[in-house]
Amino acid sequence: MDGNLKPARLETLAFTAGAMPPERPLDMPTQDMRRVQEHIARTSQTAWTTWLARAIANLSALAITGYGIWEMIGIVGFSNMTVLQGVMIFFFGITLAWIAFAATSAIAGFLLPAPRLAEAPLGDSRTALLMPVYNEDPIHTTAALQAMAEALHAADAARNFEVVIVSDSTNADAWIAETLAVDRLRRALNGIMPVRYRRRWHNTGRKVGNIEDFVKRWGGHYDYMIVLDADSLMSADTLIALVKRIQADASLGLLQTVPALIGQQTLFARLQQFASRVFGNVIARGVAAWSGDDGNYWGHNAVIRVSAFAQSCGLPQLPGRKPFGGHVLSHDFIEAAFLRRAGWKVRMAPDLDGSWEEGPPSLLDIAIRDRRWAQGNLQHSKLLRARGLSITSRKHLVIGIMGYLSSPLWLLLILVGFALTLQATLIRPEYFSRTFQLFPNWPVFDAQRMISLFIFSMLVLLTPKMLGLVRSLFTHRVRRGCGGFIGMCASAVVELVLSALYAPIMMLIQTQHVFDILTGSDSDWIAQRRQAAVLAWRDAWHYHWKHTVVGIVIAVVAYLLSPTLLAWLSPAVLGMVLAIPLSRASGSVALGQALRKLAIFRIPEEAAPHPIIVRRNEIVAAAPPPPGDGLRHLMHDHAACVAHLAGNLPRPPDARGHPHPQRLTAESKVAQATTLREALDWLSGPERIEVAADARLLEKLATLPD
Repeated sequence: MDGNLKPARLETLAFTAGAMPPERPLDMPTQDMRRVQEHIARTSQTAWTTWLARAIANLSALAITGYGIWEMIGIVGFSNMTVLQGVMIFFFGITLAWIAFAATSAIAGFLLPAPRLAEAPLGDSRTALLMPVYNEDPIHTTAALQAMAEALHAADAARNFEVVIVSDSTNADAWIAETLAVDRLRRALNGIMPVRYRRRWHNTGRKVGNIEDFVKRWGGHYDYMIVLDADSLMSADTLIALVKRIQADASLGLLQTVPALIGQQTLFARLQQFASRVFGNVIARGVAAWSGDDGNYWGHNAVIRVSAFAQSCGLPQLPGRKPFGGHVLSHDFIEAAFLRRAGWKVRMAPDLDGSWEEGPPSLLDIAIRDRRWAQGNLQHSKLLRARGLSITSRKHLVIGIMGYLSSPLWLLLILVGFALTLQATLIRPEYFSRTFQLFPNWPVFDAQRMISLFIFSMLVLLTPKMLGLVRSLFTHRVRRGCGGFIGMCASAVVELVLSALYAPIMMLIQTQHVFDILTGSDSDWIAQRRQAAVLAWRDAWHYHWKHTVVGIVIAVVAYLLSPTLLAWLSPAVLGMVLAIPLSRASGSVALGQALRKLAIFRIPEEAAPHPIIVRRNEIVAAAPPPPGDGLRHLMHDHAACVAHLAGNLPRPPDARGHPHPQRLTAESKVAQATTLREALDWLSGPERIEVAADARLLEKLATLPD
């Protein structure tokens, strides 16, 4: 044991307020889906550019879908259409409508300028840089917050902001590492910006409940909150602009930026990073154009008026059993819809650069994250019936639902195509019906028309990428940062090929997610992995062998039915068959860096990193590594133990007559242990949390020899 450790100090030290300000509660009523709060309703006039964007997106998508269905009917022949052909046209129509709206939305974003909102001085406004965390790497989270705070201080705006970290961490080691990292952050920002930290004892409602608890207890201190994810980073200029814009419009409830991916190292992550930079902006501009004041919220990198959020966004528990019932998982779309229902403007700001995030490093990590998102988005089907939602808000919800239903629809379209081919191969057509007729019923299938429709559909599908590429090529900073004209075009080609290979794998993964949800399987709350790690062949095989088998079966059946059918399906089949090596390659840093050296998937932030990105990386590099065993570290470092105790809120008391069983067993194990090693070996995960929350138990541990 450390000779400088003073156990008596721990015995008398109680948990403090954790540097949280005194509570200033805000009422946050639970919203009634059957009733609108008319007393806070406001009105706004829709701009003509918004109407124009809606006309471009909606009418053009309708025309494209109608043309595609008309052509498909002509291909099979309406008078001789079978039930199976009708089913195929139905699924084709839904799928085409989905990709057509994405294309026409991008066209609207390409043609129309992004609106610039008015700005007002910061004045005496107070904004919380609010970062919810859940068993995250505290070095990266606090480094980003420190870099942002220092940049705001350099811009003479730090007095208008406070750092607020609200934790839901359930792992004792992660919790202890958080409090120590927050203590270092607080010392680094001493005299620059206040740093607040609160760990919640009960994780009711997950992230929704975490933010709701903050608003209800401390929301009265703040005019606005800029909600950040654990991997978020924003420049001082963007942070200030967000607050100035919401200051200038008293009816603006939420303003969402368009985060770009940065810091990606693996093949799959760098592919997504490039696509986000080159293709993402024109898509986001389109969404912003037709949304107008009925914009959407993506859960982070957005400024929110705290009073409006409290009035409008107390989310109800959904009726019924999980996975459709219970707490709302994908809260952001619903919060935007409820803000707009109450009359607050919800807008998007695609013109603001300097908003970044990091993505999952591999295909498998994307799949794990998507499971929770899929359940949350499908939950929105229950909220579509809520009274008072605007048509555009409902459209956002439908888009979120279709983002996952499109995968099983695509798979069903393939299966119906198989069934039609099987029918044509095995069932002899009936040329003459039982009724008298002079001419036979010749089978109708216009192959040339089918090829033309296929080419047309591919053009629609690729329109957002083509428009994004054109826009980026004519933007000097983006073109130069992506490797120039040749580098950007080469990257776009490689991205297209790899995306085509990964798309059918994601189709099968998301189809499985939807099937699990529809059959009653609930999603776990798993901390997202943000750092690259090599996927073992065994793990890749375990997760993807079914996808490989599906691909092989489709290939064999298609070849036996018609080699031409196999040729049509070859892009999708190839991705499925190669699912295992493709998944393993997705998390490869070596492949990602090899392509970077060839100027493939380069982005401007790599060619000329923003100063705040450089500063965050410097802070991460200089930070000490988190302790492996948090409790043991506290026993050997008195200052760390004091910082941990002083930096947290006290544990809420147990209900009278109902002591917490994990606390009782933790007390018993610590009391019976004769050495520190023995005590730590005995303690379970939940019991470690109880010990880390109790100064008396920590004092008892401190008296034990190693």
